[in-house]
Parts: sequence; C-alpha cells; structure tokens
Amino acid sequence: MTTKLELKQNTMPSLKLLAAFALLSATVSSAAAAEPTQVGQKCADFSLIDHRGKTHTLNEHAEAKVIVLAFLGAECPLAKLYSVRLQSLSERFADDGVVVLGINSNSQDSLAELAAFVTRHEISFPVLKDAGNRIADRLKATRTPEVFVLDQDRVVRYWGRIDDQYGIGYIRDSVAKPYVEWAVTDLLAGKSPRVASVEPVGCHIGRVQTESGDTTVTYFKHVAPILHEHCVGCHRQGEIAPFALTDPDEVRPWAPMIAEVVSEGRMPPWHATAPSGEVSDSDGSKLEFHEGVTYKNDRRMTNSEINQLIDWAAAAAPLGEPQPLEELPPRKTEWALPRKPDFVAQMRSEPFTVPAEGTVRYQYFRVDPKFTEDKWIRAAEALPGDREVVHHILVIVRPPAKSDSPAAGGGKFLVGYVPGLEPMILRDNRAKFVPAGSQLIFQMHYTPVGETRSDMSKVGFVFAEPDDVQYVVETRSAAHRRIKIAPNESKQYFTATSTIPYENAELMGMMPHMHLRGEAFRYRLIDPKSGVDQVLLDVPAYDFNWQTGYRLKSPIPLEKGQQIFCEAWYDNTKRNLANPDPDATVTWGDQTWDEMLIGYYDVAVPRTEFDSQPEMTRLDRLFARLDTNDDGVIERSEVPKRLEAIFKKVDRDGDGRLVKDDLKLFRQ
Repeated sequence: MTTKLELKQNTMPSLKLLAAFALLSATVSSAAAAEPTQVGQKCADFSLIDHRGKTHTLNEHAEAKVIVLAFLGAECPLAKLYSVRLQSLSERFADDGVVVLGINSNSQDSLAELAAFVTRHEISFPVLKDAGNRIADRLKATRTPEVFVLDQDRVVRYWGRIDDQYGIGYIRDSVAKPYVEWAVTDLLAGKSPRVASVEPVGCHIGRVQTESGDTTVTYFKHVAPILHEHCVGCHRQGEIAPFALTDPDEVRPWAPMIAEVVSEGRMPPWHATAPSGEVSDSDGSKLEFHEGVTYKNDRRMTNSEINQLIDWAAAAAPLGEPQPLEELPPRKTEWALPRKPDFVAQMRSEPFTVPAEGTVRYQYFRVDPKFTEDKWIRAAEALPGDREVVHHILVIVRPPAKSDSPAAGGGKFLVGYVPGLEPMILRDNRAKFVPAGSQLIFQMHYTPVGETRSDMSKVGFVFAEPDDVQYVVETRSAAHRRIKIAPNESKQYFTATSTIPYENAELMGMMPHMHLRGEAFRYRLIDPKSGVDQVLLDVPAYDFNWQTGYRLKSPIPLEKGQQIFCEAWYDNTKRNLANPDPDATVTWGDQTWDEMLIGYYDVAVPRTEFDSQPEMTRLDRLFARLDTNDDGVIERSEVPKRLEAIFKKVDRDGDGRLVKDDLKLFRQ
C-alpha cells in the first residue's frame, strides 16, 4: 500500500526512526499475509499462446500430478533470476509428472520481448502470454515472480514465493526454504504442503490501465518531467536499469511499481538525511550539521513530486494532452570523461564468466600499467563491461614494494563504479598522484542475472600536466579493522577516526563502506582544540547495494589535527533480510559475508604542502597499519593475536597503549 507523504519536520532520532520503519514494515507484511489468497480454490481451464503463437490449455495436462504456474516479467530482475530456478525444477521433476507453465501478464511485454526472454534464459517450459491480464485477474496475481502450485484436481495448494534466496535488495548465499519445491515434493508424496502460502516479492504485474479521471496529474504535464529529472539517467535504453522509463506506453504499466518504490524511499537511491536540523548522538545528546554541508549529487525527490507519482498511479496513470518533452541528453557511446582517455587498462587479458545464479566471491585482478614515471590523474572512470552483472568496481593504486597478492591490503583508492556513480572529474588545477612503478588492483563484485554472462571491465585515465597541478586530491579513510560483531544482536556500535595531517586541506566528499550487516553510518568533524563537533553525513538506512558517494557542492576547509570521526551500526539478526548468517561472529574481511568499517573521504591539499610531506619510513607504515582508528595510539585491542607477545614487550609501562616513541625506544 502506498500513502502520501506529509510535509512536516521529523524530529525523531535517526536510529529510532530506523526502528519505526522496521516496525512499520513488519506490520505491512503481516497485514498482506493475512489477506485471502487463492489457496484451496480450483483453477479453471484457460487457453493462451506462447511466444511462437502456439496455443496451450491447462486441460491438455490432464495427466500431470502437479502443475506449477509461474507469473514472470521479461524485465523484472527477480523474474530473470528465478527463471533459472524454475527451469531446473522443470527438468528435475518432469519424469514425476510435474509441469511448469510460465505466464506473462505484463501489458508492456510484447511477444518479441517474451521470445527474447525465453531464449536468453534458455527456458524450455512454455511461457504463455496473458493478454489483458485475464488469468492474473482470475488468480489475483500481483507480482513477478509469483507462483501457484496446483494438485491433480487443479486446486491451488500453494501460493507465493519460489524460495527465500533472492529478495528486494538482497541475495543470500543459498536457499534455506525452497517453498515451491517443498510444495511439489509434498504433493507428490500425497501430503499437504508444509507451507501453504508466503507473500511474494518482486515487480508489480503491468496490468492494462483504465483511466479513472480521479486526478489532474498526467504523464505529459507532471510525471514525465519528474522521471526525466530523477530517473531516466539510469532508466533508459542501454543504461544500467532493468527497464526504460522514456516512453509513455512503457511507463504506464510500471505506475504501481513506481508509486511503491518512491513512497518507500527505495528509489531514487539516496540514503542520507537532509543536512539540516539535528541528529541524535549515541548517548542521546543532539548533534548539529556543519553549516557548509550540501550534496552536489543529491537524488531525492520532493514530497510534492512523490505525491504526484502516487496520485497518478492511483488514477490508472492518465496520459493527458500530448506535449513536447524535454530532450534527453545524448548518451555517451562509451566514456563519460571530458575527453578520450589518455590511458586505458583492462582488468585482465580475458573476460570473466559470471554464472547464471548463486553468489560470486569478490574477484581481484592485478594490472601493471608500466608507468615508468609519476602520473597525475585529472579524470578517471571505471567502466563495467556488462552493467547488468557488475555490482561494483574498486580500482586501487598499489605503490611499489607493497604485497604481490592482489587481495592483500594497502594502496590508495583511485576510482570506483557503482550504479549511478559519476566518473571522477577534477578541476583543471587538481589531480590524483600515482607514483611510477605502481600497480592497479581491480576489486570486482558480480551479481548473477539469470543467465551466464561475461565481463571485461576497464579503467580510463585523463592525465594532467605535472606543472598544472596546484592541488593534490587524496582519498583517505577512517577504518576499524578489528571489528567483532556478535551474533543475533542489532545496533552494534563501532567507531573509526582519521586525523587530518595537513595544515590546509578541503573536504570534497565522503563514501561510507560496510557489507551486508551494515545498518547505519555517520561522519562527524571534530576539532579537539575548540571542542566543535558537527555532522557531515548521516546515513540512517545504509544499503550495501547502493554504495553512494556523497559529493559536496562546496568544499569544507579542514585544519591539521581535526578529526573525521565515523560511527557505524550493524544488524546481525534475522530481521536483517540480507544477513547471510545471524549466528556467526563476524570480523573484518573482503567478502560480503565478512564485514568492514571504512569511511572514505576525499581531500584536496595544496601541491606545495603535499610535496613537503616526509616519505613514510618502515616504522611509519607499521604504526599506520596497526593504528586502525588513526588516533595516534595503538591500543591492545588493535593488535592481532600473532603480535600480542611483541606488544607486551614494547609496552614497558604496561598501560596497554603504544605511541610511536615507544616503538622507537624499543628499536634502540
């Protein structure tokens, strides 16, 4: 159910707001599950054609012991993923008298698009076109994918989800509850299904719309400009979104889905609170935002825009009087850099194969760009080879003398890709520094889409002339590498601190990074001298699927000794649907089932000051690696177990704390 948003100030603390949303979600889910379903009702015969024009009826499968009716959509991401699962089920149970029939009731999916869907996903069972959504209406189906399992008497014995592996915003490592398979095996064994219904999740079926005339909001006058402003950058042909929102005939069937995702705040993807007013500290006290915080890439819709979309969908998506629409900016044929890149590096010599389903471990590829001299990079772009399967790319610069292992720590973040993230394009007098002899490490995260794909991602650089660089842009981070997240607990709180080492610097942007148990993240700017403590960024509902970089409209001045203080909250309970294992104790690691706490932030530093920084010694590097919260002190808790004995020897006064001078004295 979608409801209008009221224009009023929300003074509830961020973490309490999270709890309120969680309660609201649980209430809605319970109410939906309590609604009557078709379980126990007999499914009458029907006659539909498949993508080749061949007619199929339900009665032609009179000998079948079990029939699985699966509503699918050609553009729905979850339907794509589950098409593989349904094909496997069809093959495994064919000899047992089980028939799988796909049904497409979307008015926006043509027979040609249905044929392409069947071919791409190598589906051998019939997928039938339900023109006018007659069968969807009869069975009261609302989503894709949504399944009805019929017994030999054609009575619906199970309705709902296929299993619990894939959902909105999460992918679990494996299936824990194979609902449809349970229903099939139970019916074949002469038993009632152990689970009769589970509320389906997925895309709304794009039904034929009949305008109600209950609103003055129309597509041409109101909706198209909103979509143009906030959506079509991704939702257009050839871009990363699963379907386009540029044509009225394509948009109208998606109206219920549009209303749902904007009212729930899932789209456009933006997870930070507005930088105004107050937020609550962990002790309940109030914190204010820094007055200079506004975000250049803020994607939020206004409440008025959201309410217009909800009204429009509720009135069956009226088109209104046709009128010229603003032309879309031309799509970049490849690079979105200011000019053709001066240097391009592919992630490896041959494409990486992404399987049709399941989870894929992070992949690390090391590339030697063979830079024989220092490079200054003014613009950089990580370009996915296949946007549908590339979840994110991180390109790390690893200077000489770092570990040869691609997955080893160390190095500086250079540029990344996540859906919706723009390339790094700096002003003419600014650049990032890459020393001669450095290597590039590609960290690749892939998500399957229901068919085997291959990817060859790459990175492109636009160089700056060394003499033109007046400011060096550096990506720094506050990180806590010794986090230990307890099982079955939510709102677990950890912090990390990074101290500004420069006399003059400017903060340009921030990007929080956690994994699947990440719940909330906050950046604060603390000045130990003055006691000023202000919020830079508050993300009360962190979403691993959208690792957004928050770019400031105007840089914020920083001074030496000030601290970027990061707070992170984790939910390691079963209430977190993305949680791979709530019973696990979780520590730092690269894979999504591990965790991280990294607060990346970009600073611009005058070239003269950057050049005058002393080169780090081995002692400096060791201290920096162990001082995980960057506070100038190594606490006992920051030291790995293998070094605890050495820590005790160095800690001569036994206070459980080491400063750099302690290490120097020990070496002497």
